[in-house]
Amino acid sequence: MYHDNDRFKIFARRAVMLAGGKAVLVGALAARMYYLQVLESDKYTMLAEDNRVSMRLLPPPRGQILDRNGVAMAINQHNYRVLVVPEDTPAMAYTLDALSTIITLTDHDRARIAKEAKRRRSFVPITVRENLSWEEVARIEVNAPDLPGVLIDVGQSRYYPLQSLGAHILGYVSAVSENDLTGDPLEELPGFRIGKGGVEKIYDMALRGKGGTSSLEVNAVGRVIRELERNEGEPGVNLTLTLDTRLQEYAAQRLGDESAACVVMDIHTGEVLVMASTPSFDPNAFNRGLTTEEWKTLSTNPRSPLQNKALSGTFAPGSTFKLVVALAALESGAVTPDQRVFCPGHMQLGSIKFHCWKKGGHGAQDLISAIKNSCDVYFYEIARRVGIDKIAEVARRFGLGVSTGIDLPNERSGLIPDRAWKRKAMKQPWHPGETLVNGIGQGYVLATPLQLATMTARIANGGLAVEPHVARDLITDQAALIRPKPEWPSCGMSQKNLQLVRKGMFAVSNEPGGTAFRARINQDGMWLSGKTGTAQVRRITMRERETGVKKNEDLPWKERDHALFVAYAPEDNPRYSIAVVVEHGGGGSAVAAPIARDIMIEVQKRERARMAGLNQGTG
Repeated sequence: MYHDNDRFKIFARRAVMLAGGKAVLVGALAARMYYLQVLESDKYTMLAEDNRVSMRLLPPPRGQILDRNGVAMAINQHNYRVLVVPEDTPAMAYTLDALSTIITLTDHDRARIAKEAKRRRSFVPITVRENLSWEEVARIEVNAPDLPGVLIDVGQSRYYPLQSLGAHILGYVSAVSENDLTGDPLEELPGFRIGKGGVEKIYDMALRGKGGTSSLEVNAVGRVIRELERNEGEPGVNLTLTLDTRLQEYAAQRLGDESAACVVMDIHTGEVLVMASTPSFDPNAFNRGLTTEEWKTLSTNPRSPLQNKALSGTFAPGSTFKLVVALAALESGAVTPDQRVFCPGHMQLGSIKFHCWKKGGHGAQDLISAIKNSCDVYFYEIARRVGIDKIAEVARRFGLGVSTGIDLPNERSGLIPDRAWKRKAMKQPWHPGETLVNGIGQGYVLATPLQLATMTARIANGGLAVEPHVARDLITDQAALIRPKPEWPSCGMSQKNLQLVRKGMFAVSNEPGGTAFRARINQDGMWLSGKTGTAQVRRITMRERETGVKKNEDLPWKERDHALFVAYAPEDNPRYSIAVVVEHGGGGSAVAAPIARDIMIEVQKRERARMAGLNQGTG
């Protein structure tokens, strides 16, 4: 009996302890549940919502690029692309084989798809090919029953409707490389394109806009169930350029198949109406992706279609540089307008003979006649008197040897030499004969067509340091503002001396015997004033001079002279400047001047038609 009581007490005590333990555990569990479900309710509700809702970044529409008259130069169009969903495809290889009978698939495409299929979840679509034609889309849709997991998607792609016209100014867009990353989340999106050249690059941040967002409901493994909310973001800024596409087209046609460049700019505002560089390229090819053959054709072409020769092609300016030498001589007092220099066809300096382009010489020349006839001996002499350092100083005031600051990438500054430059670059002293050669725009002197147009504009507008630009509006990251009327600083030149140089330019184009007289404009009110230039690219030996200098057409293309011409118009009320450079084109008077004349006639006709339309509109 005693033992039974003891056992009962022990059992009862253990039962109480077990019940107490259970009560403690249940209490702790209840307390924890209360803590999680009541006190921490908001926190875990948010975490659950974050797991249920996925935020996706949406690319905004890229801003359009328009010419000064509203003509579209860069737009967005539908981009039809074919995707494949791995989990819906019984056999990826079989599906791709079937798809390759409908559209072209390269080995590179297949390798890329296989790599992405391993890296991504099976329900995530993989891009097979972009930029499908409507015919390709139709063929895929017709064969859809035999293509499990294949679907068509529609996005946006950059398109340049004018193709090669203005391509060097527009640039192009292409996929983001690792070196292009700036931290903008848009750059991480598959298929996102950024500007890689021209204004597409310079104004890329404004053109790309701000991304939108899409709130998607997803399940535990990330599969999209439905879209909950959508914010489209902000489209990119529409960029209006100063270019006139009709003038650009005319200039490109007039330059033809030559390796050449032409720039037309407003001498008062700096607006660039024409910037043509030939041959050109189609920027659409860069957006869709160049084939190996296409890239090889472009990159090995000796006439450099990918280079914007207007701002990155550097050429010896030849006799167009004489305008700057004349101003330097007048400003320094090294020569007076009436002072004459006799030209017998050459100039002797020590044991070296420096020849004039005219074998028999020009006789006695003053400033105006020397510019009119482009007499080398006259400019040898005044360059010797004024010195290379003063010439370089004046040249830089007129935009040579320095960047113009235009809103385009890859501008080259050319070269205006002086004593300090040669000492630093070549560790050699300057020689007197080099002053003579550089004084006629040969030797070390290099300039771009854009710089020559800027130089001419500053001469024509009374010595104001106008700077060229191609965006008609001032562009910020997300806005386009009206560009204020510019107030250009002075180049510090005497108006009398500028007028004398302009008088010489008038004689070049409008007086019999002037080097560009045959390329003059006859229409009243359209007269232009210009300066020819012919830049040698090879050394002419004494023996060749004695036996007869070879004609350009008898030389290989690479050894022919560059043809140049600069001008402004109309003479009575200057408004536009032009520079034309035809690489290895021959003589400036025979080749470049007629091209410039025709383009300037077209420019002034367009301006007259515009003014007539405005007058009718206000009448």
